[in-house]
Amino acid sequence: MGNIKFEKMMEEHLDQVLLIENISFPTPWSKNAFDYELNYNDFAHYIVALNGNDQVIGYAGVWVILDEGHITNIAIHPGWRGTGLGFALMQELISRAALLGVERFTLEVRPSNKPARALYQKLGFVEKGRRKQYYTDTKEDAIIMWMDLLSQKYD
Repeated sequence: MGNIKFEKMMEEHLDQVLLIENISFPTPWSKNAFDYELNYNDFAHYIVALNGNDQVIGYAGVWVILDEGHITNIAIHPGWRGTGLGFALMQELISRAALLGVERFTLEVRPSNKPARALYQKLGFVEKGRRKQYYTDTKEDAIIMWMDLLSQKYD
C-alpha cells in the first residue's frame, strides 16, 4: 500500500471525511456529528488514513469505555476499497485502543454489508446477536459482533 500513514482525525480532515461518509452510507453522519465526536465526546477516538498526498482515503472511530471498545464507524474511499486498507485501518485502530486499555471490541454491521462482515471476521470478530430494525433508514437488523484481544492470533 506504499505511503499510507495513519493519524488522529483532526478538524482539517472533516471535509474529506464527509465526502467519503456521504458516498459510503445511506444515512451519513453530519459534520456536526463528527465535530461533536472530535471535540466533546471524551470516549471517542478517531483516526484517518492518508495517502502520499495527505488526502484522506479512509477513517475509523472507536468509543473507549473502560476495557471495551465500541467501533462506531469505518469507511474507505471507493478508489481504495479492496486494497487491504480497511484491514490495516482496523488493525491500527485496535492497536491504538489497546494502548488505552481496551481488551475487547464490539460493533454493529448490516447483514447486507458482506464486505464489512468479511473484514470483521478476518480480524477475529464473531457474530453474537442481533438488534432488530436497528437501522432506522431501512429497518434492517444489525448483527452484533465481538472480538476479544486476548484470544486473537494474527497471521
